Amino acid sequence: MTALLNCRKNITFVRPAYFIVRGFIGIPNVDYYYIFLLFVYIVSVVGNTTVMALIYLDHNLRTAKYVAVFNLAFVDLLGSTALVPKVIDIFLFNHYYVPYNECLTFLFFCFTCLSMQALNLVALCYDRLVAIMFPLHYQVRVTPKIMLSIVFFFWLFVITAVLITVGLLTRLSFCDSLVINSYFCDHGQIYKLACNDNTPSLIIGNLLIAIILWVPLVIIMSSYVCIGHTLVKISTAHERVKALKTCTAHLSLVAIYFIPILITFTMRANIHPNARIINLSLTSVFPPMLNPIIYVLQTQEIRASLRKLFKIRRQSRVIGK
Repeated sequence: MTALLNCRKNITFVRPAYFIVRGFIGIPNVDYYYIFLLFVYIVSVVGNTTVMALIYLDHNLRTAKYVAVFNLAFVDLLGSTALVPKVIDIFLFNHYYVPYNECLTFLFFCFTCLSMQALNLVALCYDRLVAIMFPLHYQVRVTPKIMLSIVFFFWLFVITAVLITVGLLTRLSFCDSLVINSYFCDHGQIYKLACNDNTPSLIIGNLLIAIILWVPLVIIMSSYVCIGHTLVKISTAHERVKALKTCTAHLSLVAIYFIPILITFTMRANIHPNARIINLSLTSVFPPMLNPIIYVLQTQEIRASLRKLFKIRRQSRVIGK
């Protein structure tokens, strides 16, 4: 017994110098897909930077709702920047060998941003829920300070959870294969390569999927059931449509984020690995590109702010001439 305890005390963790990220294997003309990802990334950077600049410059957008929108644009920009350039570097330029610490850092930023996207949708859902169900109390229950507190709590929770997740990976030994069959340093793919007990990583991986994916989806769906019940009680159809229009942008974001993930998880047993990788990679890059476009097209305040900005620029040019 004493010898066994001494043996456990002397266990060393086998940490590899690198992991080999090898997704997208056997896909014809896959280089065009990487170029497409670069295009999506450029559009995402321009769109999210524009949204953040508008909210910062226009004092009329300094409201609780746009605290969450600004945070969503920031997360989208950070997530795209953490993911897409690295994916292009790995696959387009054949840098498949990713150093151990760099891989875990890559995982941390990708998981943090993907998690914050889901929780941001919950924050925006809270804004719409109170606005429609309790319009007279909206100015009290949804203030910039309250929204900042919600966003700060989400950031604190996600960073802590992902740090614990990454920390548990450092307790794993990797004795055999180092090949990660994904488009980034995927947590699920990494802990399955371990040659010692990976149960803690398995548990926290499933727990985080439940907390950060399924719980937000249930909260959002429940909220819209309540919103729908409230809308039915509104006497005139015009007012119902007017109230519903204020939710269209948020509903679009929810659909873009959750539907591809739901399809992948539902068809997980029957979907080809390459189809899974492409679907999940698109799920990671499409919402950051489409979110600012949706808010520009469907949000009256953003459109008004853009028009005002262009008008000021035209006037300054006229004065300059």
